[in-house]
Amino acid sequence: MLDQDMKQKIATGEGFIAALDQSGGSTPKALKGYGVEEDAWSSEEEMFGLIHAMRSRVITSPAFTGDKVLGAILFERTMDGTVDGKPTPQALLERGVVPFIKIDKGLEDEANGVQLMKPNPDLDILLHRSKALGVFGTKERSVVNLANREGIAAVVAQQFEVGQQVLAAGLMPIIEPEVNIKSPERAEADQILLEEILKNLDALPDGVQVMLKLSLPAKAGLFDPLVDHPAVLRVVALSGGFARPEACVELAKNRGIIASFSRALLNDLRHQMSDDEFNASLGEAIDEIHGASTAKRPVAA
Repeated sequence: MLDQDMKQKIATGEGFIAALDQSGGSTPKALKGYGVEEDAWSSEEEMFGLIHAMRSRVITSPAFTGDKVLGAILFERTMDGTVDGKPTPQALLERGVVPFIKIDKGLEDEANGVQLMKPNPDLDILLHRSKALGVFGTKERSVVNLANREGIAAVVAQQFEVGQQVLAAGLMPIIEPEVNIKSPERAEADQILLEEILKNLDALPDGVQVMLKLSLPAKAGLFDPLVDHPAVLRVVALSGGFARPEACVELAKNRGIIASFSRALLNDLRHQMSDDEFNASLGEAIDEIHGASTAKRPVAA
């Protein structure tokens, strides 16, 4: 059973969702962006310790509260760790931030212009553990590179199949079929993706809802039918490689969609900053993304 207070906050809250879920191969890149070079660790455990320290610094910052940050997506090891001596999901909840967990195990090689999720045979175990820790929902990512209907249909079908497994475990799935914003067929892929998602939403039983995490569309307003669909709790957008100013401008063009940014949120933070500098920089990023998500006010305005 979903926690109704958390569901209400995500459904109607004036804010956005932070993505703190870089994992595996993206962790060294995230640390480098934070000003930590690869010679700073000598094992995977040390690497994950450094990225956890970064995330802990974000979560405990006075700028990071439920007033503007509705939720946060965690990597599994972050969920299993502690912040200020408390399990990370509890630390988030105490700040008014709803915890989510990234559950996919990475991507298959490209076929039919898309990358499906790798098999995840232990998913039920992870879902049960996440629920016990107070996590509200999940996030699972696939990638669409070309406007291939067969491929996109397969991505969406797989996403909704995993979503049903998540729902059965009493959690809220964030379905994330990301369209590569550098795709030469981006606009066509967006349109096919819209059609395939609508088919799957219409097939859900009455009263069942999911969340969607999508690339910002090439055509502003294209995803309005998803925002308005009764089977959608909330539509959130990834930054997808856009720098924060550009991501916020594009987000502000799309009614009813809020941010779920990672790089665009954390990009200006550095390990070497004093706490005052760190908190000021994070606060500025949060304010910009919050404005684009809620007031639909782009940075340049």
